[in-house]
Amino acid sequence: MREIFVDKFKRNVKILGIGDFYATDKKEGIATVVGSCITVCLYEAGGGVGGMNHFLIPGEFREEEIFLSPVARYGMYAMELLMGELIKLNVDRGKLRAKVFGGADRLGSIASSEGIGANNVKFVKSFLQLEEIPLESINVGSNYGRKVFFFPDTGKVLMKKITTKVDKIVVMEAHYKKKLELEI
Repeated sequence: MREIFVDKFKRNVKILGIGDFYATDKKEGIATVVGSCITVCLYEAGGGVGGMNHFLIPGEFREEEIFLSPVARYGMYAMELLMGELIKLNVDRGKLRAKVFGGADRLGSIASSEGIGANNVKFVKSFLQLEEIPLESINVGSNYGRKVFFFPDTGKVLMKKITTKVDKIVVMEAHYKKKLELEI
């Protein structure tokens, strides 16, 4: 994770990579770029607290093993870490709202042949339902990457479709996927 100042928004911005998460109660931004990965923006409605993660579940699993599969542990871990950080910031769990982005399935042979994007989307929807966190907005699937900028203090998200430099996203996700598979 790195930090930059974005003059346009007059805010410091944390830039997340694959596997990163960040939560804050300050007036700052969080940003990332996703392809078949998922980024979840969680925030407390009206509370000024929020966070974001960026994760990849590197494989397929059957619906009945959505939380038991060894590969699903990465999504579960990413969600639990983010939730834990929000709890440390005294978030009112009953006011948590979610916005979800990513899960592209046609970024290239790596993503489309294994259905990683679709599995990421299935996982995060199931997790949010289990935790009873309302899914306020979702922009997933299709054949493009997404650049996501999140304002945790307000819950506002800016998203831009990325149709150029998609190869770079595919390579980054493939590298991370191989690294995770070695750990299983």
